[in-house]
Amino acid sequence: MSENTFEPSRRALLGASAAAVAVAASVAPVAAAERPTAYSDARLGRIISGMTLPEKVGQLFVMRVYGHSATAPDQADVDANLKDLGVRDAAELIAKYHLGGIIYFAWAHNTRDPHQIADLSNGIQRAGLAERHRVPLLVSTDQEHGIVARVGKPATLLPGAMALGAGAFRRGARDAREAARIAGAELLAMGIRQNYAPDADVNVDPANPVIGVRSFGSEPRAVAELVAAQVRGYQGAGVATAAKHFPGHGDTKDDSHDQLPHIDHTREEWEALDAPPFRAAIAAGIDSIMTAHIVVPSLDPALDPATLSRPILTGVLREQLGYRGVVVTDSLGMQGVRTKYGDDRVPVLALKAGCDQLLNPPNLAVAWNAVLAAVRSGELTESRLDESILRILRLKARRGLFDRPYVTHRGVDRTVGVRGHLAAADRIADATTTLLVNEGGLVPLSRREHRRVLVVGADPASPSGTTGPPTAVLARLLGEAGFTATALSTGSAPTPAKIAEAVAAARAGADAVLVATRNVSATSAQRTLVRELAATGLPVAVLALQNPYDVAHLAGTGARAHLAAYSWTDVELGAAVRVLTGRTRPAGRLPVPVQRADDPTKVLFPVGHGLRR
Repeated sequence: MSENTFEPSRRALLGASAAAVAVAASVAPVAAAERPTAYSDARLGRIISGMTLPEKVGQLFVMRVYGHSATAPDQADVDANLKDLGVRDAAELIAKYHLGGIIYFAWAHNTRDPHQIADLSNGIQRAGLAERHRVPLLVSTDQEHGIVARVGKPATLLPGAMALGAGAFRRGARDAREAARIAGAELLAMGIRQNYAPDADVNVDPANPVIGVRSFGSEPRAVAELVAAQVRGYQGAGVATAAKHFPGHGDTKDDSHDQLPHIDHTREEWEALDAPPFRAAIAAGIDSIMTAHIVVPSLDPALDPATLSRPILTGVLREQLGYRGVVVTDSLGMQGVRTKYGDDRVPVLALKAGCDQLLNPPNLAVAWNAVLAAVRSGELTESRLDESILRILRLKARRGLFDRPYVTHRGVDRTVGVRGHLAAADRIADATTTLLVNEGGLVPLSRREHRRVLVVGADPASPSGTTGPPTAVLARLLGEAGFTATALSTGSAPTPAKIAEAVAAARAGADAVLVATRNVSATSAQRTLVRELAATGLPVAVLALQNPYDVAHLAGTGARAHLAAYSWTDVELGAAVRVLTGRTRPAGRLPVPVQRADDPTKVLFPVGHGLRR
């Protein structure tokens, strides 16, 4: 990807002003190259025609469940399932609601280790195939990599989206596709057939609280190219993808987990800024697209969340963009989709809008019965359900679930976390670390002048499977590189006592200080920490663990070097330490502009900025 593939900045853009035949016929056919010969639309239609109405309703739902096993979870997870779902385990949940899919979460204890995940997936498939209609389930998760990873080590952890965007200046879209191929192969080996990735949002608002580094960047054409590359990588490995969050969540100041965000782009601005990545995903043959719980008045004046908006999902996505695949809602437990309608109305309205899969409602019984009642009352037709089920079954057939529903430990051992994948992850990460400021050539650190390094700063909760808090990981990696490093966690909001402790530790025995920051603001105590450490006279380097915008708020604090890692997983911290110690040269370049903190109308560092030394 060359620099001239990037579009103008956001400011320039925004300123520029039920017979089988009937079932099969109800949805436009997929291209011949995509249709599995063993499972034609007619054959899938016969499967649908043999389902009862409750079985059809169940096929639309993708649900959470607690436990590491489909039939023998720990007692605490049995108790959680009984309280939340009214069943003991995944097998009972599938039998009761005839589910079409299950979503894995680390907090639900679904993802302990690769062999366990494979066994859970097999147990889920056995439960699904025990149903009268014998339809396998679509097992899914959010494995974006970077700051969102449900499956951790020993699986391969890869750089996240914005890190890949930083590396794309040097290596184009090759690394994004390779990262997706590796991630997809490992998910497939564990029985996970649908990944809610890649993120197709164009992150144009530095204050965006929910997207940020989950996006490839701020330039529509660059994001589009990387989204398409990841779609081809994942689906080439046999795993369905779900580009998200349509129609685009990149310019919001609110988090749809907690509120209902509004995006005020005009129709022309949406076409120029938000639409290109989704167009690219569709052109690449994406299996599914995930909706956003956001209001876009220019696309739907009724001010319904996009997830519930027929003008957006049917009018824009299906009719204007020509998308024919599966539409999956974002989690229906998020507040953004629950602010205007009750939990009994949300799933019905989502189906009327054009959704196919209903993801993770807060109360499955309420949602499932609401859809059932809507069909029986005539608000929804059974043929409308058939349309969605056919799209879902096509996806399952295309991804081999009817022919190969089960996985093996041998397949896990040959694929998950293998040496070649781990080496590729490090190679990809080496292109991502971005050196923004390097006064006096502080980076790389000198083993002679800076042998004793104090590592302080933020220690956010680690993504699943990383080896420890970032400060401890950084200190360990510096030690392995020949430095004497000490870790002192001061947190994202360091108290005066913690700042004083860090200053005392620096003065007592350090030659240099590395400060790990996370999402620094104008009022953040992290600014005071950096300033007081620099006031000791010791050289201070700052590593932004997440958003690269930290550097703007640290101007004038006296830090001599600023780097951006885009996440704090082991693979990205390892790449940052290799840059800090001179083992590799910095290669990443900013995929987003960094505005000045004192005047956001001016750019401090433009897209493409990144020092080589």
